[in-house]
Order: sequence, then C-alpha cells, then structure tokens
Amino acid sequence: MAKTAKQVMDIRASKGISNGESDEQQRRWGDKAWAEALRRGNHDRTREHLNFEIVKGGIVQPIDKSKRITERMAEELMKRGIKDPNEGLNEPKYRTCVNIIFGGSRERMRQLAFGNQVLNEEHGADNSHLKRLPEIEQWAKDMYEFACGKWGEENIIGFYVHLDELNPHLHCTLLPLDKDNKFAFKRLFAGENIYDFKARTTALHNELAVVNERWGLGRGDNIAETGAKHRSTEEYRRMLTSECTTLEEKIENHKAVLDHLQADIRLAERRVKGLTTMVANLENQKYELEEELDNLRADLKAGRGDSEELRTRIHRLDSQLQKVLDNLADKKGKLNEADRKLEELKVEMEATRERTEELRKDAYHIADNIEQQTRYRMTDALYGEVADTLRTLWATMTDEQKNLLSGTVLEDVAERSEKIIECGMLLLCGYIDHATDFAQGSGGGGGGSSDKDWGRLDGEDDMAWTRRMMRTARRMMRPSGGKSVKRK
Repeated sequence: MAKTAKQVMDIRASKGISNGESDEQQRRWGDKAWAEALRRGNHDRTREHLNFEIVKGGIVQPIDKSKRITERMAEELMKRGIKDPNEGLNEPKYRTCVNIIFGGSRERMRQLAFGNQVLNEEHGADNSHLKRLPEIEQWAKDMYEFACGKWGEENIIGFYVHLDELNPHLHCTLLPLDKDNKFAFKRLFAGENIYDFKARTTALHNELAVVNERWGLGRGDNIAETGAKHRSTEEYRRMLTSECTTLEEKIENHKAVLDHLQADIRLAERRVKGLTTMVANLENQKYELEEELDNLRADLKAGRGDSEELRTRIHRLDSQLQKVLDNLADKKGKLNEADRKLEELKVEMEATRERTEELRKDAYHIADNIEQQTRYRMTDALYGEVADTLRTLWATMTDEQKNLLSGTVLEDVAERSEKIIECGMLLLCGYIDHATDFAQGSGGGGGGSSDKDWGRLDGEDDMAWTRRMMRTARRMMRPSGGKSVKRK
C-alpha cells in the first residue's frame, strides 16, 4: 500500500531575524555564498529562477531582493507606529518574529512543482530546463490565504517559495501582532499553559489538513497517538555531537570563503586604484589638449602665424583629443564596474562574517547543550534513585525521626517529589498562574515567592535558573502555613 503524503508546518518564534537568515530566504547571495551552499549539496542554482514569492493580494512574483526582511520589518513597524521592544537592548529578549515553514512529503511536493518533468538529482546537474507548474503556485496561494486568515495579511513580511532545494517548501515570516498592534506571541500562538498550547497546535494542524486535502497532503501523525519515544541519552548525545561537528565544518568553510573574499577584495581595490589613476591622467591630458586647441583656434582667428600650419596642428590635436575622450569614457565605465564589484564583495564579506559568527554561537550553544543535557540526564537518574530510596526509608521512620527532618529538602523529596517537579516545570515554562493553581489544588500553599522571583534573572544560566525554580516549587508545594505539620 502506498504511503500517504504528509503535510509539514513548523512554527518557530525568535527575537528577530538576522541578515544571514534573510539572505538565505531571499537567495540574496553572491557567487561565494552560492558556492558554499552548493558544496553542502542541498541547493541547485540552475533552479533558482523557479523560486517565487507571494505579496499582498496573493500575487505571485519573482523574489524581490531589493530589501532584506529586516528592512521590511522595520518599515512595517514604522508605518504602523509600533516600537520594536528589542530596540536599544544589549540582548534581545522579546519574541518579535515568527518563522513558519509549510511543505510536505518530498515526492508530492516535487510533483506539484515539476509534474512529470525529469529532475536530475546528481550533484552539479543542470536542471535549467525545468518549468514551474501552476499547481505549486496555487498551493502556495492557498497557504498564503490560510496564514492571512489566522494571523493577518498585514503581519506577513515575507512569503518565499523555494524550488531549488531537495524538497520544495515555503518560508513565511510574520510579526506576532494582535488587533491592537501589540506583540503577543504567547496570546496568539502559545496560549495560557502547556495544555492550551497543545490543544491550539493540534487544532492548527487539523485546520491546515483541511486546506491541504485538495493537494493530496494529509495530517501528520501525532506523537502522543503513535507512542513515539524521546531519544535515548546516547542518541541525543550523538545527534548533538553530529550537529556540532557539522557546524564546525561550516565555520571552517566560511573561513575559507572569507579568505577568498579578502583576496578578491584586495585585487578589486588595486584595480579601482589603478583605474582611478588612469582616469585622473586622462582627465589631465584632456584639459591640456583642450587648452592648446583653444589657443591655436584663437591664433587662427586673429591671423597670427601660418594659417595652414595652424589648421594642420588643430586637426592633429582634435584627433588626439578624441582618442583621449574615447579612452576616458572606457576607463570611467570600467571604474564604475570595478567600484560596483568591490562594494558587492564587501557586502558579501560582511554577510559571510555575520553568518560565521552565528554559526560559531550555534556551535558553542550545542557544545554547551551536550554537557548540560548529559549532566541533566545523569542528575535525573541519580535523583530518581535517591528519591526512591528516601521514600522507602521514610516509610520506616518514626515520627520523632521525621520531625528532625521537618522543613528540609529531604522531607519534600520523600513526601511530594513528583508534584514539586511538575510545579517546577510549569514555572520554568513561564506558566505562573497555572503553577499556583496546581500547587493549591495539590494541597500546597501556592505562595512563597515574590514578583522578582519569576523569570530568568540577568546573567543567570540554565542550571541556576532551574535550581531557583525548584526551590520556589518546594515552597509552593508545602502545606498552607509554609511548614510541615509537626508529628506527635
């Protein structure tokens, strides 16, 4: 039985979008950036002309590369009188951008894009003969209409369809603004708590499946329904290590690209300097010839000297001047082209530097994740064993022994460890009200924290934040009054 083609919708919030991400979506690349993309093997430059975007009114057009997404976002906010909450901050902290990828199973998406045309998947193959089918445009317009209906057409900043990669797909970049022009990612996408978020996400995929049904794309499987399990520690470590290695390779490739760009810029600067000198010399020659011609014409008009000889000299100098003018026009044209090429190389180099720095940060983050996730998992395993042992011992202790441990972390672990963990998890996710309701509904006092305790503090790493939220959860889960009941 043939597999059913599945739809894809991946939603990710961010605190803005980088120039590198914008350039990738718009294919605002020079030769060096394209060379790096082709080396990775996921792109086909001979199909770049098939890419397109959808703009206001659902109009299909070639991708407009004149402005980056960052510029478009800034202009849209200014037009609507909205201030970017991350403006002026040393580190952005607010989710002001949502990136959504729409797509589906590879074979089905290729069929929509190319039909029965032959696509040569060999690396470096020429697929410039392929034509874009109207089906992929209509599918993209349906996705655009879906996005407009859910989040507002005025909030869509970019809607780009890529047919030059292994699997055709589209990128939608939008501002999470509500009807009052306020940034409201949590209210628009996440909801009030984890259960609300799960329900919203499920409903969103179901709604999209109705639209995608006409295109032969079905609803993806729900992890909760299929019983899919999380990666094991070793699988997770291998995955992160692989990602880190890949990023390091990309960084090295970017360094090589930067070296080539630097060499090209030096050559371009020498060419500009040489052409500038040539133009200056030719301008000087032009001035001298024109001055000499003016003097000879004045002498001829005044009858000074041999008129025939003067005319011969004037004719010869006219010929020389014309050659100088032709040469000057040629050198000015070449200088303009050299200036343009030099500026293009500098822009490309800056973009590559930005992307290299982003990759370096990603690599540091993943390397840190490997250590942190390993630590978390080992701590989790050890905690589970300690908690089980402590609960067993607690059951055999006398009231007098238990009173000695009253109010300590050992009592909390023995009597309510699972509930403390669940309460702490809600706090880490930012669901403060839900954590309070949970604590009170589970027999805890639900208080024990001030406003300044919510959220991550400046300079606080993941481990310190987690520990602080667990301490807060312990206080919240204690019975009303803040202390355990004294046993007799």
